[in-house]
Amino acid sequence: MTSVEKIRKNRFIAPIFNSLESFFFGSDESVRRAPFIRDAIDLKRYMFFVIIATLPCTLAGIYLYGLRVLAVIGVSYIFGVGAEAVFAAVRRQDEIHEGAFVTCMLYALIMPPNVPLWVVAVGILFGTIFGKEVFGGTGKNIFNPAMTGRLFASLAFPDLMTKTWLLPVDGNLAGGFASWVSDAITTATPMTLFQRSGDIISNLQLFMGYFGGCIGETVKPLIIAGGLFLMITRVANWRIPLATIISLLFTATILHAIDQQAFAPPLFHLLGGGFLFAVMFMVSDPVTTPASRTGKWLCGILIGTLTVLIRTFTGYVEGIMFAVTIANMFTPLIDYIVLGIKYRVTPKGVI
Repeated sequence: MTSVEKIRKNRFIAPIFNSLESFFFGSDESVRRAPFIRDAIDLKRYMFFVIIATLPCTLAGIYLYGLRVLAVIGVSYIFGVGAEAVFAAVRRQDEIHEGAFVTCMLYALIMPPNVPLWVVAVGILFGTIFGKEVFGGTGKNIFNPAMTGRLFASLAFPDLMTKTWLLPVDGNLAGGFASWVSDAITTATPMTLFQRSGDIISNLQLFMGYFGGCIGETVKPLIIAGGLFLMITRVANWRIPLATIISLLFTATILHAIDQQAFAPPLFHLLGGGFLFAVMFMVSDPVTTPASRTGKWLCGILIGTLTVLIRTFTGYVEGIMFAVTIANMFTPLIDYIVLGIKYRVTPKGVI
């Protein structure tokens, strides 16, 4: 028996091996009737587009905060994919669902660069198990698993997640690629700074990302470029991101007009924190958001409005985490109401 055959017979290693093999070399399966695969862009490569879109943010995170970012990503993959492998083995599945690789990358990019690695492991395990696997796995989950893991880590370990933040590496052109981790520490992100003292960082600084924040959430041009790439390739639907941005700007504008000292301006809400990253890479998740076009608009409006309200009237400055999770809960209801109105049922049938 060859080593490959031994791996295929191992109950826990086989799902990981088969997933990697089919990802890099395609599938040898064939069918006799439709639907037929007409090219090499199967679901795994479809999901891989998301990872490609996040690569600029990943490289920027390393440049800004150091090579320790790779450790955060590595721990996320080890424990996230490991949990998926265990569930695949228990369910006797041949492969790991491709969504696991995207979840682990997104989760790592929304974590603080100096967070303890054991917190990274606990968060991704929680997000994978309770955000996805308890519902039956990929495609059956009602919550975004990456956001679920991040939300759990924030609530379970608030001091470790929010107390101190790293400023970008200040040195030669190599930046963080020549350092393990930045030694410059700040005590607050722009959102926290405004909530505490009312001070606002300039829009240019917010846009370019030269401040403390999560690994992949600071450099806005790269985030926007990645989001546009997903929309152009039709991996992401443009309706929810657009509705979310419009509703956030609308709500923030109204509040700012009421009291300019107490309520942050709309561009600060747009560029501050992890809002844009969530909008481009998580809000348009096809599994946890409405399937109908009208439902997508309603879901985006709900997320954008809740983000501003949570940031403004609660102690949690990163309201997008809660807004996305709440919207995920309402997704089935939104689709039920929208489809019920569009395809009304009468005693004689659908009208």
